[in-house]
Order: sequence, then C-alpha cells, then structure tokens
Amino acid sequence: MKFFVRTFGCQMNQNDSEHIAGILAASGAERAATPEDADVVIVNTCAVRGKSEEKLFSYLGRLSSLKRRRAVLIGVAGCVAQIQRETLLRKRPFIDFVVGPDNYRELPSIMEKATAGPCLATGRARAWREFGPGETLRESPASAFVTVMEGCDNFCAYCVVPFSRGREKFRPLGHILREVRELAATGYREVQLLGQNVNSYRDPETGRGLPALLDEACSVPGIEWARFITSHPGKFGNDLIEAMVRNRKVCRALHLPLQSGSSAVLERMSRGYSWEEYAALVGRLRQALPGLLLATDIIVGFPGETEEDFEATMEALREVRFAGIFSFRFSPRPLTAAARMRDDVPLEVKRRRLLELQNLQKALQTEIFRSFVGQDLKVLGLGPSPKGGGRFQGRTEGNLVVNFAAPRAIPGEFASIRVTGCGPYSLHGELAG
Repeated sequence: MKFFVRTFGCQMNQNDSEHIAGILAASGAERAATPEDADVVIVNTCAVRGKSEEKLFSYLGRLSSLKRRRAVLIGVAGCVAQIQRETLLRKRPFIDFVVGPDNYRELPSIMEKATAGPCLATGRARAWREFGPGETLRESPASAFVTVMEGCDNFCAYCVVPFSRGREKFRPLGHILREVRELAATGYREVQLLGQNVNSYRDPETGRGLPALLDEACSVPGIEWARFITSHPGKFGNDLIEAMVRNRKVCRALHLPLQSGSSAVLERMSRGYSWEEYAALVGRLRQALPGLLLATDIIVGFPGETEEDFEATMEALREVRFAGIFSFRFSPRPLTAAARMRDDVPLEVKRRRLLELQNLQKALQTEIFRSFVGQDLKVLGLGPSPKGGGRFQGRTEGNLVVNFAAPRAIPGEFASIRVTGCGPYSLHGELAG
C-alpha cells in the first residue's frame, strides 16, 4: 500500500506528519510521490487560523474528485480532526477516517476499519504517548524535530490549542535525550525542541525544566546547534536566559510571539504580559545574547483594536526590529473566549492593517538582511534551493534562509558562506574562499 501525507500548520504538525509516515512505513506501507499515486491520503490539519481551515477544505474538495475517479482512502488528522470530529464525517461523507493527535499509533488498524465504513478515533490520552523506534520518517536530512511537550494551559482568548491539543503534558527527559543521542549518532547536527509552550516544560519524573534540558541536550557529542520553539514571553525566566548564555550550542535566534504592541489588546487576549514587560524581556535577552535575532507572531483586527492600538503594534515592530514575523487577520476560533466577543473590526480594516504591517516588516527585514552582506556566515546545508539554478539552500544560526552556489549538495553539513546579496526574505551567497 502507498500513502501520501499533506501537512498544514506549524513545526509540531510537521513532526506529527513524520510520525504518521513512520508508523505507516513500519507497518509495511510505502510513501507515494503524489496523491494520485497513493492508496491512502492523510491530511494533517491546523485549526489555529481560519485561513488554514479554508485551505484544508479546498484541498479536500480536490481529493473528493480524486476519489470519484478511483478507490482511495481519505483521512483527516490533527487539530481540525480533534475539534470537528463527527462534523467532518457528516459534512464531507467522502472522508473515510478522522484521527486526533493522540491516536496516530493506531493508524494501521484505523485504516483497516475504515475500509468497511467511516471511522472516528479522537480519544484523549492524559499520559505521554511515546513513539517507538522506527516510527518517525524524517523529512530533513539536516535538522530534526524533537517533541518535548504537547498542549497548553494558558487559554489565550484567541487560541484553540488547549482544545485541539489538550492540557500540557510533558515527555520524560530521559526519552528526549535518548532521541537526541540517536539523532547525533545518525549524523544530525541540529535539533529543534518542540512544544506549544516549550518554556513551561517540566520533566514528569524529576521536575527539571527547559534550562536543564538544554544543558543535557547540548552536552550530546555531535549536536552543534539546538533551538526551542515556541516560547511564551510571560514565562521566559532569567534561568532560561542563563542557560542560553552558558550553552553556546543554543542558537542565537528565538521565536517570541508578541501578538500585539498594545497592552490593552494584550490584556483582552489574556496573554499575561504587557507591551512594556515584553520590551523589557527583549532588552534583557539582547544584553545577555549579543546578535540575537527575534521572530514573532502578530494578529491584527482583534476585537476592540483601535487605530491607536494598531499603531502601537507598528511602533513595536520599529522598536524591536524582528528578523521575521508571521502575521494574520483575527478570525474567531471555536470554543475560545474571543469567539464570544463582538468581532467589531471590519474585514476591510483588517485587510488594510495587515497589508500596512507586512509592508513595514518587509522594509525593516530588508534592512536587517542587508547588514549581513559581505559577512561570512556559518550555514547548515538543507538541500537544493527551490529557486533552482543549481543553487542550494541553508539556514544560519539566526534562522535566516541562505540560497548559495556550491559545487555539490551539502545537506546536513556546515559551510562558511559569504553573503553577496539579499532579498526581503532570504540571503544570497557563495562558498567563502
């Protein structure tokens, strides 16, 4: 049997898809290059933004036409599957099975049941469920995702994660370190420690937190770079900053979601910090970690956002100078507190604000990228560049994408790249020397 997995969403979803592919491969299935070549197509979904769901249902429409042409099993996995459950099967009767994040290890039996009729598997597990050896089929030959926790207890007003992923549960530290050692032994040089709220990590056996995990992971021979994603600004303690300082293998790059530069909006979002507190954290981070590059998330048009609130967000971008942002229009998510608020910012205003925000960020980002022209940067090779032309792509310690010319592919290897130019979203270069 051949399978195809289509992924929407964040790094956690990408890692989940690697587990899905690994479980199916371990059961004897083979990865297909396209949905048209597959016997089963699984769509791994994201429920965080309304736009992600729109993309999902558009894709499902294309799969329904595929199913009319030939026999193929169609499954929906992930966050939308967990939240919508029976609704998906009722509204999209061509779907054969729906599976939530805690049920991936049962996929072979779920698929077998689905051949006889629609199958729903969205049960919750309170304890951590470990994936076994061989149950991960990694996409990248260079950088490996390592999940350290799932779920979130913050209940930000706009966020569906506590409902789609559940409450926080933590992976045992020993299991994490065993995976990191195995990755190093097979040639991986970078690990990305994943969690929806990763800086709340606590080893369920000893209570040791993320600083201790960074100490242990960075001590593994062969690992040269370590990252952790995603951090909550209100829970970023000085002990974590100190761990980053003493472990030079921790990359000088952070994804630190701001969401809004207005303290009034942040309070309505239930974020647990003010703009002033966020700015103070950025100051402490940059003082302790010179050269640190920051990325963030921004939502425009949250209920009650005024022009003054929006301008505060624009000013926050000018002050912090993020190296990258993920920006979105507010869309109410089911079950969240914001879904009960009056969505009072008109759509055309949301669109205008998002465009203005993105144009400002593009200009600021281009300035930041230009500052690297002429420098030699250590770059981890990822593989051929999607821009073609025989070039390759890599990533810097600061998480900047570099497209460069080289006589051979160097996925999984480090190279010194001289930056010769840039665009608004990537650097261009060549092998130094």
